[in-house]
Amino acid sequence: MPHAYNGMAARDLQGAVWRKSRYSNSQGSCVEFARLPGGEVAMRNSRFPEGPVLVYTPAEIEAMILGVKDGEFDDLMGH
Repeated sequence: MPHAYNGMAARDLQGAVWRKSRYSNSQGSCVEFARLPGGEVAMRNSRFPEGPVLVYTPAEIEAMILGVKDGEFDDLMGH
């Protein structure tokens, strides 16, 4: 797998296994994640499966997940 970098095309991450939440809607509007061999986590928009890809460190993903679980981003949902 080539070196992963922010903004790269998802198709260049050969062998990446993309996952999305079971809460994603059926129209394919989903955020998808893939763990990379070096431990980083790639993220893409399922509406644009070719990319661009954003790449995060495990610590960055952990901070985001903890913030989501804690409700820090609830205001972004527009409810």
